[in-house]
Amino acid sequence: MSSIVPSTIAVVPCLNEAATISEVVSGLAGRVRSVIVVDDGSTDLTASKALDAGAAVLRHGKPRGKGAAMATGWARATEQGAEWVLFLDGDGQHDPAEADRFLEQADRGARLVIGNRMGNPCPMPPLRWFTNGWVSRRVSRLAGCRVPDALCGYRLVHLPTLAALGLRSRRYEIESEMTVAFGRRGLPIVSVPISCRYRSERSRISPIRDTLRWFRWYQRACRI
Repeated sequence: MSSIVPSTIAVVPCLNEAATISEVVSGLAGRVRSVIVVDDGSTDLTASKALDAGAAVLRHGKPRGKGAAMATGWARATEQGAEWVLFLDGDGQHDPAEADRFLEQADRGARLVIGNRMGNPCPMPPLRWFTNGWVSRRVSRLAGCRVPDALCGYRLVHLPTLAALGLRSRRYEIESEMTVAFGRRGLPIVSVPISCRYRSERSRISPIRDTLRWFRWYQRACRI
């Protein structure tokens, strides 16, 4: 078992994931100290399913965005004295059993550990595979280091460092902003291979709105 397990809290941002959240929470048992599910305005039974599975649940009255849900979760983890936060999605795309790969890298000195699905992209929809690669090359350039899957939400983060960065994104561009912030400060970023699990779920990403938000963030980041 990794030595950082007692200081690690998992944060699972989710919206209407009642069908999968129980499996995600139960799969993290014994791999982290505790699990915080941030329900970003769900209209289904996500919150009650997460509670029944053993998670603490924080709720937004209405959807605020993935970045906002993550920020709510890492603020609570900070209050609870965690040193590390493990982020993963609530839709079952990320395998909780692979959390050990992230924790091992933290034991070796990494400060940001990011999952890499691009070594096994076959189950990923072709358009998403292409977009991930295109975005990752640009994020890597801004960060000053190679990050093969910069959009991956499965990541382990050193919490005191994260809290000091002052990240501003409240939507899906949060992962890109986080990666660039760590890279520009010369903090160790490591990628670990993970499985690529796609089911019948529909992406929460709005092709137009979220793409425009990402490009606005990217333009600002290029100017800094």
